[in-house]
Amino acid sequence: MDSVWRAEIAGWDAPAEPAARSAAVESLEAGAVIFLPNLRFEVLPAEVRLFTPAILGAAKNASFDPVSGRLGGTSATGSDAAVLRDMLARFSGAAATLADRLFPRYVGRLTRGRGSFRPAEIAGRKTTWRKDDTRLHVDSFPATPTGGRRIMRVFTNVNPEGRARAWRVGDDFAAVASRFAGQLRPPLPGSGRLLALLHVTKSPRTAYDALMLQLHDRMKEDDVFQRESRQTAFDFPAGSTWLGFTDQVSHAAMSGQYQLEQTFLLPVDAMAQPERSPLRILEALKGRALT
Repeated sequence: MDSVWRAEIAGWDAPAEPAARSAAVESLEAGAVIFLPNLRFEVLPAEVRLFTPAILGAAKNASFDPVSGRLGGTSATGSDAAVLRDMLARFSGAAATLADRLFPRYVGRLTRGRGSFRPAEIAGRKTTWRKDDTRLHVDSFPATPTGGRRIMRVFTNVNPEGRARAWRVGDDFAAVASRFAGQLRPPLPGSGRLLALLHVTKSPRTAYDALMLQLHDRMKEDDVFQRESRQTAFDFPAGSTWLGFTDQVSHAAMSGQYQLEQTFLLPVDAMAQPERSPLRILEALKGRALT
């Protein structure tokens, strides 16, 4: 299957045909990025003033919790903070509607996580190799363990200058996990609960979470893998939207500025093909349960 699957959907709340929904689930669970070239998120005139990296604090993104409405990572205050919150809430709701329309089998099973606005240019950003998003990786959250749940993310390019967001999309998860499986070590018994007690993590880190964090790091630090593994360059134009299981899709963001993102979590048993999940693949490689 192609690493990027294109679908013609022009509205966030537009119903998808049954054949399109079936193909979308198949592509998503197989590890493809679903590309919606004509799905534009309209930025309101009052929101244009937020399009500057100056709204960021020390973080690389401004974050939004759709449950509490709380903002993070931003220096915006007063009316600017209110406009930023409203924009992120509006996008979060649109992304949730899109997910329900495109993946009806997941309705009621998706949990909405944090959203973000990313106004900083990726290319040339100084950071450590572990935090360098221009290096191929799969997503894993150090402080918020998923316990095996899938990480699905919806992205949209709202660059006002018409610039694309450039990605590299890598090999399928089973191939990547097999390459690094020998370097992935199970955590010490009880260490996951200890991290939660010490408030290093928000919940106990499972063996799965520990292995995924190791896989993220082994991928990023391996220069040969970064250079020689199978990968495809793809530009997501301004005014387009894309989504995928980013715990499964090897990806790297190479350049681009001004993007909105919304994260969702999905239990493995909600999938049409749970055996394609990173949890089941890692369990098969390690020969043991990981949650």
